Amino acid sequence: MPDLNFIVEKASAVPYAASPLLNFTLKIQDTETGPVHAVALRCQIRIEPTRRKYDPPEQSQLVDLFGEPARWGQTLHAMLWTHAAVVVPSFEGSTTIELPVPCTYDFNLAATKYFHALENGEVPLNLLFSGTIFHEGEDGRLQVAQISWEKECTFRLPVKVWKDMMEMYYPNSAWLCLRKDAFDALYQYKSSLALPTWEAAIEKLIENSGEKVGT
Repeated sequence: MPDLNFIVEKASAVPYAASPLLNFTLKIQDTETGPVHAVALRCQIRIEPTRRKYDPPEQSQLVDLFGEPARWGQTLHAMLWTHAAVVVPSFEGSTTIELPVPCTYDFNLAATKYFHALENGEVPLNLLFSGTIFHEGEDGRLQVAQISWEKECTFRLPVKVWKDMMEMYYPNSAWLCLRKDAFDALYQYKSSLALPTWEAAIEKLIENSGEKVGT
């Protein structure tokens, strides 16, 4: 029965996709002999925040997620980023494929807040694999096996790769998802003051609150 091991070699942004997308270059090695006809591969990708350091500006950006840094010993924990899936074509011994990893710029999600807070360095990831292997048995017949539940690998994603991807898809922009009633109130406020843009409406609200608008 095939025994698959996984290594992520690199990650790169996919240009011109319908939504932000990273390709993880994934090397798959079969420690057993014999052809593998196909693999229906699934992958859960988790962020491991405890495996890197954070400078003061990053710490202030992460308060919304983890609280004050003094409490990070209790609050810093792994978080789910996303799921990915791909069908691996036939191979024998080893193969290299592109694993498409969908991304989002929704700031209601913890992973997006985490990526946005980082200035540089790398994001420590843990990839957990599962799925179905279609392979040739000793008698030459098609066999079906499951990927062992403990199959995983680590990868350090450069922060620059994620930030450059988002700048490619949403240049000089960020996305917020509002409740319908909150949007209606903001829309009415914008219209009542004849403000030309949503940015102007938000800046006006911050100005009226007495807070300084960042540049």
